[in-house]
Amino acid sequence: MAKRKTQRLYFILLGGLAVATGVALVLTAFEDSIVFFYSPTEISQQTLSPGQRIRIGGLVETGSVNAEGETTTFSVTDTAESLNIVYRGILPDLFREGQGIVAEGYMLASGVFQASDVLAKHDETYMPPEVADAIKAAGEWRGDEPQQEATSNSTMASP
Repeated sequence: MAKRKTQRLYFILLGGLAVATGVALVLTAFEDSIVFFYSPTEISQQTLSPGQRIRIGGLVETGSVNAEGETTTFSVTDTAESLNIVYRGILPDLFREGQGIVAEGYMLASGVFQASDVLAKHDETYMPPEVADAIKAAGEWRGDEPQQEATSNSTMASP
């Protein structure tokens, strides 16, 4: 009878070990595909390892866009802090100064963000809550203005 209890205990321990190993493997697999979102203020308060994939969101600072060939440098702000971004490629049509964007990439050792993808937002309606709150607190929020769409369409239609 004691032998049977020992066998049951080993079976339970072996099953628990198998479940723990499976959970560890799943979490390790997800770790590579998880991309965290940060605002420029959060980036300035943290130290990120170079090469760690993250997303940055905020407004493109006025006067910060500089295009040289296929490489574009610009700054993104949440009105409290700004972050310099380098992007190589074609920017979205909606990309412009004062517009909300989300950039995915990684921090370089120099403190500049190397973007691999840039997504331009039509307005700040779908901006992550952290960035939207910072922009609202600074009085720069334009996500609730209904005329913004009409304004952008009229400027695009003019010659």
